[in-house]
Amino acid sequence: MSADTPIFAIAVAAELAGMHPQTLRQYDRIGLVVPGRTRGGSRRYSQRDIAQLREVAQLSSEGMSLPAIAKLLDLEDEVRALRRRVVELEHDLREERASRPGVRVFAAGATGSIMAVPSGRRIRRSTEIVLWRPWLNRPEASDDELADDPDDSER
Repeated sequence: MSADTPIFAIAVAAELAGMHPQTLRQYDRIGLVVPGRTRGGSRRYSQRDIAQLREVAQLSSEGMSLPAIAKLLDLEDEVRALRRRVVELEHDLREERASRPGVRVFAAGATGSIMAVPSGRRIRRSTEIVLWRPWLNRPEASDDELADDPDDSER
């Protein structure tokens, strides 16, 4: 049975939370702690609802307003849902990786070439230096101009 399973009638939930049943009805009406319902419409509280009721009582006794408490509970619910989603996505990713062994990963080389790399393998960084001189690619540069370049005695 999960913490979200609605099992407690309002009288039991009120006793467990240390509140009056009318307070639980009010919290339900304003959307603060909304219990599950039976087919007949009776309220049924889960263990999580009881914990929220206790949290509401604590925060209220510390001076927090009901709208602020409602916002806090909404944010806690959102965080819980997001954490569940992260777990689902991590599971899906593990399954995807396991079902596709040998899938290739691609990397770009220093010269712009594309290389296939086995999945999970790291590539050593290249220490090559690529020098680009745009004036060498000019169509109007003559062979004499290129030969006169003092920086390029190796060509």
